[in-house]
Amino acid sequence: MNKNKANRLLSASSPYLLQHAYNPVDWFEWGAEALAKAKAEDKPILLSIGYSSCHWCHVMAHQSFENDDIAQIMNEHFVCIKLDREERPDIDQIYMEAVQAMNQNGGWPLNVFLTPEQKPFFGGTYFPPKNWAQLLLQLNKAFLEKRKEIEESANDLSKRLAVSDLQRFKSQPSESPITLESLEKMFAILASKFDHAHGGMDKAPKFIMPSIWLFVARYFYATKNKKTIDMLRLTLDKIAAGGIYDQIRGGFARYSVDGKWFAPHFEKMLYDNGQLISLYAEGFQLTKDETYKRIVYETVKWMEEEMTSSEGGFYSALDADTEGEEGKFYTWTYEELKQILGKDFEKVVAYYGIEETGNWEHGQNILKRSSNTDIDKEIDKFNEILLKVRNRRIKPGLDDKMLTGWNAITIQGLTDAYKAFGDDYFLHLAERSIQCIEKNLIQNNTVLRSYKGKTSTTAGFLDDYAFLVQAYTSLYQVTFDERYIREAEKWNAITLKDFFDDQEGYFHFNSNQSEQLIARKKEIFDNVIPSSNAVMARNLYKLGILLDRPDWKELSLKMVGKLAHLIEAEPVYMCHWALLISEITHGTSEVVISGDKMKSFRKQIQENYLPFTLFLGSQTKSELPLLQGREAVDEQTIIYVCQNNTCQLPVDSVDKALKQLGGFNVLSN
Repeated sequence: MNKNKANRLLSASSPYLLQHAYNPVDWFEWGAEALAKAKAEDKPILLSIGYSSCHWCHVMAHQSFENDDIAQIMNEHFVCIKLDREERPDIDQIYMEAVQAMNQNGGWPLNVFLTPEQKPFFGGTYFPPKNWAQLLLQLNKAFLEKRKEIEESANDLSKRLAVSDLQRFKSQPSESPITLESLEKMFAILASKFDHAHGGMDKAPKFIMPSIWLFVARYFYATKNKKTIDMLRLTLDKIAAGGIYDQIRGGFARYSVDGKWFAPHFEKMLYDNGQLISLYAEGFQLTKDETYKRIVYETVKWMEEEMTSSEGGFYSALDADTEGEEGKFYTWTYEELKQILGKDFEKVVAYYGIEETGNWEHGQNILKRSSNTDIDKEIDKFNEILLKVRNRRIKPGLDDKMLTGWNAITIQGLTDAYKAFGDDYFLHLAERSIQCIEKNLIQNNTVLRSYKGKTSTTAGFLDDYAFLVQAYTSLYQVTFDERYIREAEKWNAITLKDFFDDQEGYFHFNSNQSEQLIARKKEIFDNVIPSSNAVMARNLYKLGILLDRPDWKELSLKMVGKLAHLIEAEPVYMCHWALLISEITHGTSEVVISGDKMKSFRKQIQENYLPFTLFLGSQTKSELPLLQGREAVDEQTIIYVCQNNTCQLPVDSVDKALKQLGGFNVLSN
């Protein structure tokens, strides 16, 4: 039982805020009450931002926010607000940029000091307790004695924050900004940064950045450049063999702290795993490598059993720490493994690179596949033994809120897995997730951000809407259920109405109905999660074709055209835009399937890697424009392969359709 009485955060829906509900700090959630108190009492705001699976957030909470003396200083001199960056990415974006503009390193926990008008004047990340206490007293003294200078500095910084990235970086589109040469320039830059020993980008720490490798796969499809597929395969192989992948359970950690994919920062995030299901499913379609298939099945199985609510929605994250120690749940000592595995110990030592003194820190071993020994066929048996032992340990904390955007990313991954393997298991999970979103996260034609037993009051952001449109569009193409394409159409139109800025030609991150913050951002750069504007541009392009909406397609071309120079120059951080450039440059085909066998024909075609192809189909009549006049005759099932409003002769077999699509499907090993 916690010795402290609960603070206001006890009524929060965020698991991260609930972690702080018994701090002696007088925490507020972000909202009118806290902001009004700061103005009424003329106190600076201390805004502390983190997320539930953040290791250093836990450390600072334990050292400082649970310390009565430090809490007393915080309560006396500041209005203290605790914020979950995953629930309020809009606020996090603004103040992360502010801290970086102060020449401080960004990261979490993010601690920012604001004037009562929410304007930032100082910030940083983790502070040791002694430094933190001193800083609090110094800033309070400065706020009282140097108020004018603080106000001037905060005003200047707020003006800088109000300037959008588009104003800094966009250019007017040239007459033909998107060419094959654009793709070649982007790939050349990516290739120059490639790690030829370990795959991925040549730096540490190593984030996977799935959009980069989805682009590389498409570049290979378009050019048949063997160097490209070698880069992709090396990256996928090294990640799958490294400690960043949970070798005995499935699922990926957020990143590796080294340059070899070996030692992860152990938290598992839903958004990473949803995207990596897509990447490894596409990798399998390209290469038919059974390892990639195993990775997808293991990861989805882990997700189903450990990250899925009874209603079918997916939880957000698993913590890196157990019992205050990072990675404790996932690592093993030499003696522990020896005792568990008995006579099979030496085999597993060789397979997973186990060392007597530990291959990591404190005598611990991270499991990594270091050799292809002859126990490949036996490893499932050994993994099962280790998993049973591991499951008896104290498990990492679960962030069991469900976020609309992250669930929609995962639906995309599951539809990609369904295409690659034709297994209804993946489609079932995808449809349960969309049903959970529809039940709990959509109200009165508004998408909401978060759900945990109750829906949060935070309205969805552009990424929630964009990924939801993408999910509906993908679900239609693997089911031909027209409800999904109509939902995609509806939410695409709502997003245009509520988020689009006619003046700049891009989407705000917050809707027009959102509260007014000190800046209103437009997200154009990719992080590990793709840029929401890039996702919307691809939505507009695909729905423009599927629904015969040339105005939507034209808007997409304008969005990418104005940024083409930046996409070419910075493909690492603009790679989701690069996916769209590859689709535009290569040309996108439509496959229309009509007749009783449409489902089986669709499954057979979609098992092939066809990244520049959209799918429509119907057994009978349909109101969709591209299905008009393409109904099946008698009982025959017909396939039309079309591009740019022109169709080839209709065919009655999958093989004939694949030949019309170019005849390229599987890479020979």
